[in-house]
Amino acid sequence: MCSIILRIGLDGVFIGANRDEMVNRPWEMPAEYWPGVIGGRDSLAGGTWMALNRHGVMAAVLNRTGTLGPTPGKKSRGELPLLALDHATAGAAAAALTGLDAGAYRSFNLVVADSSEAFLVRGLATGPADISPLGNGVTMITSGEPNDLQMPRIARHLPRFQATPFSEWGALLADRGDGRQSALNIPTRSGFGTVCASMISLPRHGAPEWRFARAGDRFAFTALNL
Repeated sequence: MCSIILRIGLDGVFIGANRDEMVNRPWEMPAEYWPGVIGGRDSLAGGTWMALNRHGVMAAVLNRTGTLGPTPGKKSRGELPLLALDHATAGAAAAALTGLDAGAYRSFNLVVADSSEAFLVRGLATGPADISPLGNGVTMITSGEPNDLQMPRIARHLPRFQATPFSEWGALLADRGDGRQSALNIPTRSGFGTVCASMISLPRHGAPEWRFARAGDRFAFTALNL
């Protein structure tokens, strides 16, 4: 289960995220594989888990509980961020996705943000996608609902992100937790674990920044060339 944390305020939207995946599933470092869009590329399905477009719109997709991996007859969820990033604002992307057939995909949480607002697009495997704005403050999303304290990972880490400046979130993303269910940085077991991490700044005044790290006991973040 991947994790994404957003701090939304008057100064912009600031994002930390870990990608959890089967470690033998090949992927490529974030780059401009699509015109005007920089993102990591899944080598199997060709889509992305997280990307940023030239307008400063970020989109990231997370699996919902119990839906890891592809299934016959369903489209790849990796195309969803690219659909969102056809638009110049997060609001325009959310509006365009209103009629999305969620039944064409396994269930998902899609987060779309720019420097002024963010939205959660939920696909519940049937009917149209459900779209809701994310309010100011810190929001943490994994495989279920935002800020759901019944989930051990959110219960352990949400208060920490709320109390920590964004500049120090990298250390929180690398946290192994006090057990696998509450860890953000999941050690590989049975071929599954955390494979990479991102910190993205979308300030109201200034250019976006994306810092990226491969997973390990500690994360060494490097700024991408946007």
